[in-house]
Amino acid sequence: MRALELARAAPGRALAAIVGPLVAAGLFVSIPADESGRVVSAAPRADGSIAVRHVSGPQYLAAYRDIVGVWTVCDGLTRGVGAGTRETNAGCIIRLERELVEHATRIRACTPQLFAPGREQQLLASISLSYNIGWPSFCASTAAQRFSAGDWRGGCAAFAMWNKAGRPLRIVPGLDNRRRREIAVCRKGLV
Repeated sequence: MRALELARAAPGRALAAIVGPLVAAGLFVSIPADESGRVVSAAPRADGSIAVRHVSGPQYLAAYRDIVGVWTVCDGLTRGVGAGTRETNAGCIIRLERELVEHATRIRACTPQLFAPGREQQLLASISLSYNIGWPSFCASTAAQRFSAGDWRGGCAAFAMWNKAGRPLRIVPGLDNRRRREIAVCRKGLV
């Protein structure tokens, strides 16, 4: 079964197969909070899927322009989104998983070290960063280079470089706060 078919059948199953159920649940919780301010709960089920439930906060089911003018829906999703795009909550979960699966797959190709046992926090933070900046930018980043070299603290610190947006580039408080949260997650368990 393809990842999208799995996502339709049981949210989180395809993502959990790539990153593990606890990292997948963490991504389903952290991405909505960082991208839309929506609070969700996510818990692994016995069948390998993830139970995702909206708890509170906005549901961006109608497309809007983000801070740099890109059409966006749900939790920061931009692929295939334009003026007039509408989505359902279930559709947002499917779209989110599809994006997370792609980012996790690409990160596994460019920084396989993040998939080693004991690197779950660095992986979770890296997928969150990649989701926000794009996997091509992540794979070319100083963070990915440092992780590949085994410099875990340096890789986490390099997330701080991604706190700007717009033309001209300027520090965006929301991005700066998000990077600080990702760095804190990334540093968990490092000595």
